[in-house]
Amino acid sequence: MKVRKAVIPIAGLGTRHFPASHAVKKELFPVVGADGIARALFHYHLLELDAAGIEEICIIVQPGEDDRVRDYLRGPDDRYLQRLEKYPALLREAGQMKSFSRRVTFAVQREQEGYGHAVFQSKNFAADEMVLLGLGDHLFRGHPVSPYRELADLAEISGGQSVSAVNRISAGELKGYGTIAGARRAGNPRLIDVSLIIEKPAVAVAQEKLRVNDLPAGTWLGWFGMHLLAPSIYDILGEMIRDNVRDHGEFQLTRAQEIQRQRHGYLALEMTGAERFDFGVPDDFVRSVSAFRRLP
Repeated sequence: MKVRKAVIPIAGLGTRHFPASHAVKKELFPVVGADGIARALFHYHLLELDAAGIEEICIIVQPGEDDRVRDYLRGPDDRYLQRLEKYPALLREAGQMKSFSRRVTFAVQREQEGYGHAVFQSKNFAADEMVLLGLGDHLFRGHPVSPYRELADLAEISGGQSVSAVNRISAGELKGYGTIAGARRAGNPRLIDVSLIIEKPAVAVAQEKLRVNDLPAGTWLGWFGMHLLAPSIYDILGEMIRDNVRDHGEFQLTRAQEIQRQRHGYLALEMTGAERFDFGVPDDFVRSVSAFRRLP
């Protein structure tokens, strides 16, 4: 089974980056790559997804933001392109951006109702296919393989089940992540049959319920920030929205994933050769910009 589609939500308000986010959307903030080129943050998702063989990408935005992103991908006019002729790498970049613009579509989240609600807006785009989902304000790099590619390739062996990327987290990080329990597969210990998913568990709950074999004490596996989602996730999110099933006032993707696990089974892949860069708050943004720039 080939995964052809990916979803990148960037519909958040970027409140923690105010007032800069009042002028420029957070996912359009500049990030310099290892090649010295300054791109919008979300642009790197397109590069990684392209390298992973993804053909179509849906970007989830607030009302009116699609024009902003379209303008970015459309690139400069002919007069500006002439100025870029002295910088061949940047001229090639402009051409690639135009090619991306033909592969990107948009879904609109009209109200801020949570991450699960945002993802649900891409249901028509998914059209009953598996999709890759990545957090728009994070970036990911793998060595030597993109984590997007690793997840996409698992569609061949997942039996139609969703697969979430996970990494090791400490007790102090539990409050920020969906966390799993499960058993590693004997032939592929990085692949885990998930037996429970809890969003932001208390330490006592994690100690009691969220164990994965071969992890040291005080260590758990939590969301890395990207998922390979089977189509049934949209049915479950639709049920939650219909029945007004919320957590802390919002429709949460993690609850839908736990329901999906109960009905269809669920897998996780421990990321061991990949890095995640969080740009969600100003201090993390500063650290991530510097670390991302140093990548090979």
